[in-house]
Amino acid sequence: MRPVTLTDLAAAARVLLALPEQQRRAGMAALIAGAEAADRYRQTTGRLHPAYGNGTLLAAALAHPAADPATPGAPEYLACLALATGVLVGQRSLS
Repeated sequence: MRPVTLTDLAAAARVLLALPEQQRRAGMAALIAGAEAADRYRQTTGRLHPAYGNGTLLAAALAHPAADPATPGAPEYLACLALATGVLVGQRSLS
């Protein structure tokens, strides 16, 4: 997966917000898997992945339905943002 930006995190959080709370951790894992697959595809073929784009978390998130938070500081949206960040931090520390 390519380096993560704040835009990537916001897009992932909006996808997670569209999911029931109990499915959000699995949803984040799926977004990361899609971004990683797309990055490998891009590196191998020199082309964008047909579903998940260029290997960024943003491109993978754009392939999924997303919710619009009522306000950017809404507690549920912030919880999704925290989940996305936490999963990525945990993943990086395992590498």
